[in-house]
Parts: sequence; C-alpha cells; structure tokens
Amino acid sequence: MITDTYYSNDELDHLNIKKRGTNLRISRKASLYDGGNMEFGNNVRIDDFCVLSGKLVFGSHVHIACFCFLAGGDEGITFNDFSGFAYRVTAFTRSDDYSGETLTNPTIPEHYRHKTTKKCIYVKKHAIVGAGSVIMPGAHLEEGVSVGALSLITKPTEAWGIYVGIPAKRTGTRKTFLLEQEREFLSCGNPNKGGP
Repeated sequence: MITDTYYSNDELDHLNIKKRGTNLRISRKASLYDGGNMEFGNNVRIDDFCVLSGKLVFGSHVHIACFCFLAGGDEGITFNDFSGFAYRVTAFTRSDDYSGETLTNPTIPEHYRHKTTKKCIYVKKHAIVGAGSVIMPGAHLEEGVSVGALSLITKPTEAWGIYVGIPAKRTGTRKTFLLEQEREFLSCGNPNKGGP
C-alpha cells in the first residue's frame, strides 16, 4: 500500500520528465501529459488534481495549488523562481477561433483550424495568481505581478502591478520588500536555491 502523497524519485524517473532539480514534489493525484517537455527546478510542488500538459518550465520555489490546469502546448509556459498559482487557476497557450470562421477542437486537422491563437506565457519571478483566475495565450505576468482571485488576464502586465477583474486591470503597485526577504532566505545556506 502506498502511503506517501507525492511520487517517489523512482516513480518520477518513470514519468520521463525532461529535467528535474531536487525536492520535486508532485502529487500522485496530479496528471502529467508529455513529461518529456517538462523541466522542474528545485523545491517545486504540484498539488492534487492538477493537470499539466505540453511544454512547461518551472524555476525553483514554485507552487501550483490544487485543481490548476496548465496547457503549455508547443508554445510553452515558463514559471520563474518564487512564482505560483493558487487554487483552480487555468493557463493555456492556445485558444480556438470562436467567431465561427474555422472548425474547433484538437480532433480537427490544423488546416481547418488556421485561426487558432498560439502564444507562450511567462510567469516571471515573484508573480502570483489568485484562485480561479484565467491566463490567456500571450498574457505574460511580469516580475512581482499579483493577480486577484477570479481575474482574467488577456494581455501582458507591468512589473509589480496588482491586477484584478474581468478583464483584469492594474489597480495598484505591489510592495517589493519581499526582495529583501528573498536575499536573506538565499543567503542562509539554502542548498536548493538554483533554477533549472
């Protein structure tokens, strides 16, 4: 009987992950598709019922909470160090054409879906996203960005901004005191401080 919540190192080996650092914790209840396109830094945690697919790159000290859906496709989603998603965040790099000009869904050949939007997503260092938010293709989260719960990010953001709403708008500036805390944390002899 398996009692550990997270995959063991031996089990992670069988997931064919492209690259992984130390202290990678992926819930046994998470689903990974195309592990050969995924890279994980040090101290990364993926919680229960997350679905990860396509090209995904995680820096170090990244947390993805329960029920998140990360669809990297070929374009990819990159998480820099100290970033994270709260519960039920969805991020995807592709979106079908909803105007009716083309067919939709992945069971249809590409030449019938030529208007599909395909853009990468970057989640920069210290960017955090609140519960239930949606990140659309090409909507980069710059360093230190904070996104409120139930927000819709449709375009690139500005560093250290606070964003809320549908679609999300900048409503303030996030404090940068955490950068001092980061320096202190990393100088305390943390053996797993590097990224992928």
